[in-house]
Amino acid sequence: MSNNGQSDYEWHKVLDPDELEEGRVKTVAVGTQTFAVSHYEGQYGCIDNACPHQGGPLGEGSIENGWLRCPWHGYDYSPLTGQPPGGFSDAPDCFATEVREDGVYVSLPTPAPKPRTVSDVMVETMVNWGLSHVFGMVGHSNLGFADAMRKAEARGDLTFIGIRHEGAAAFAASAFGKLTGRAAGCFGIAGPGSTNLLTGLYDAKEDRAPVLALSGQVPSSVKGRGAFQDTNLEGAFADVARFSETVHAGSNHAELATLAMKNAIVESDVSHLIFPDEVQHAPVPDGTEAGSPDGRTGSRKIAAPADEVDRAVRMIADAERPMIIVGNGARHDMEGVIALAERLGAPVATTFKGKGLISDHHRLGCGVMGRSGTPIASWFMNESDLVLVFGASFANHTGIADYKPLIQVDRDPMAIGRFHSVDCGLQGDVGVTCGQITALLPDDAGGDFDAEIASRWELWRAEKASRIADDEGHGIGAAALMDSLTRTIPQDAVIAVDVGNNTYSFGRYFEASGQQDLLMSGYLGSIGFSFPAAMGAWAAVGDSRPVVSVSGDGGFGQYAMEVTTAVKYDMNITHVLMNNSELGKISKEQRAAEWEVWQTSLHNPSFAAFAELCGAKGIQVTSPDDLDAAIEEALAHKGPALVEVVTDALLL
Repeated sequence: MSNNGQSDYEWHKVLDPDELEEGRVKTVAVGTQTFAVSHYEGQYGCIDNACPHQGGPLGEGSIENGWLRCPWHGYDYSPLTGQPPGGFSDAPDCFATEVREDGVYVSLPTPAPKPRTVSDVMVETMVNWGLSHVFGMVGHSNLGFADAMRKAEARGDLTFIGIRHEGAAAFAASAFGKLTGRAAGCFGIAGPGSTNLLTGLYDAKEDRAPVLALSGQVPSSVKGRGAFQDTNLEGAFADVARFSETVHAGSNHAELATLAMKNAIVESDVSHLIFPDEVQHAPVPDGTEAGSPDGRTGSRKIAAPADEVDRAVRMIADAERPMIIVGNGARHDMEGVIALAERLGAPVATTFKGKGLISDHHRLGCGVMGRSGTPIASWFMNESDLVLVFGASFANHTGIADYKPLIQVDRDPMAIGRFHSVDCGLQGDVGVTCGQITALLPDDAGGDFDAEIASRWELWRAEKASRIADDEGHGIGAAALMDSLTRTIPQDAVIAVDVGNNTYSFGRYFEASGQQDLLMSGYLGSIGFSFPAAMGAWAAVGDSRPVVSVSGDGGFGQYAMEVTTAVKYDMNITHVLMNNSELGKISKEQRAAEWEVWQTSLHNPSFAAFAELCGAKGIQVTSPDDLDAAIEEALAHKGPALVEVVTDALLL
C-alpha cells in the first residue's frame, strides 16, 4: 500500500454492501479524487484511478484473466494491488481496504493543503482590476484556471456563468462591457472552445467594448506536435486581440494579468491570455503578490486644446441652424451633451448605436439618423448649416452628411476624421469638451427650434399610426409591435436588440425614454447577439433594472439553448421574438437587388412551447390586441420569459 509520503490516514466508505459485483471494477470519488475499486475473487482492492501510462481512467476498464485492463491502451494491473505483470515497474498507488458491516472502506491519506497556484495569482489580480463576471465553459484543458475561479467565487470575489456555447459567452461579455465600461471575461478550452469565442470578440473589438478572453491550452510538452485540440491560438487571436500572450511557468504572472486587464479597460478592446494545462496549477512561491490597478492608470477626463475649442465656438456662433449628433461613444457623457444642446436650443439626433441616449420625448430629441432612423432626424440633417458630432464614427450607416460643416469631438485620435475630413476635430473627453464649449458660447448663439421639432414629430407619429393599423392577414406588423413595446417596456430597462428587419423596425418605430440603455452588435452586425447580450446585461444589473431583448426567429435560433442558461441562473430576462418563419432581411435584400428569393424560409417550432420546455415562461401572440397584456405578463414574471409574436415579414 502506498502512503504518498504521508503518515496521516482516514477511512472513507466507498461502497455499500453488495454494491459491486464480483469481477467488476468501478470509479468512486472521495472529495476531489477518484479511485478504481475492484471486487475480485471475494476481495476488494483500491488503486489510483489514473493509469501511470497516460492517465487512462482505470475505473472504466475491465477485469480480464485476473488483470485490470486500462480502457485506453490495454495496460494491465492487479485489480487488488495495482502491480503490473512481471517485467514492468509502473504501478498506480494502492490503498488498504476493509469490509465492514455497512460497506467497503478505504484508508486514504489526509489531503495536504493545496498550494497557491499561477491561476490563483492571476485571478486575484484580475479581480483587483475589477473583473466581476466570467462567462464560459469548463473543460479538460482549462481545469486549473477554472478551480482558481471556483475559489474566487467561493470568496464572493467573482461570479462564473456557465453557458451552452462559447459564442454566447463572448457576446455576453461584450454586452457587459458595452453597458458598464468594465471588462467581463469569457472562457473556453483549447481548440474549438476558444475559436468559438471569436465572433463575439470581434463584436467587442468593433464596438470598443472591454473584454478579457481566457483560453485553456494543451500541455506545453505536446504543443505544436499535432496533439488533440492543439491549435495555434496565438495566430487565431492575433487580429482580434489588442493584447494576447501565452502564460509560461517562468512568466511574471501578476504582471501579465495586469497588462491584460489594463489593455482591455484603457483601450476599450479585447485582451487574451492562453494557459497551457500544466502552468495553470503550477505552485507559486510563498509571498507571491497579486497585481492591482493602484498607480497603473491616469484620469481620462482630458480637455480639448483651447485654441481648437475657440475655433469651434466661433463656428457655432456663426451658425443659424446647428444640429447635434451623438453616437455610442457619448454614452457616459450625455449630461454635458444635453446641457450644451439646451444652451443652443439645437436639435439632437443619435446614430443607431446611440439610440436612447436622449429621450424621444425631450423637446430637442429627434430620434435616430440613418437607415434605421426617423424622418425627423433626416429633416434636420438636411436643413442644418453646422453639425456637432460627439462620439460617432461617420460610418456609412450613420446618415451623417459629409458635405456639411462638421465639428467632431472624440477621445480617440484615430476616430477624428476617420472616414473623411472634418472642419474642426477636437480630441478630448466628450463631457469635458462639452463643458468647455458651453462655457465660451456667446449669449446669442443657437436658436429656438422647439416648435419645428414638435411639428416634425406630429407628422411622423401620424404616419406611424397609419402603419400600426396595417393588417394584411399574415401576422402582426412591426409598427404595431414597436408601439406596444414603447408603452410596456419600463422606462429604465436595458434593451438588447438583434440584427435584421426586427432591428431596423426597432430603430425606426420604438420611442426611447432616455433612461433606457440599448445594446446591439453595431459595426460587426452579428445575428444572434440579442439573447446572449441580455444575459450579459442581467449579469451587470441583476434585478435592479428590467432586461429585455428583441430578435427575429433567425437570430434567436442561433443561441436558443441559452434559454436553459437563463433558467439555471434565474435570470430575469424578457425576450420578445418576432416569428415570421423567414430570414426577412435577406429576402428584402434579394428583392431589392432583383434576385429570386431563395433559401430564406425557416422551419420553426412553437418558440413559446420551447421556452416552457426549457423551464421559462412562454407566451404566443397572434393578435395586436393581445400584445400589451402578453408583454406585461412576461415582464411581471420573475425569471426568464419569452413572448413569441407571429409577425408579417412584409409589414416593416
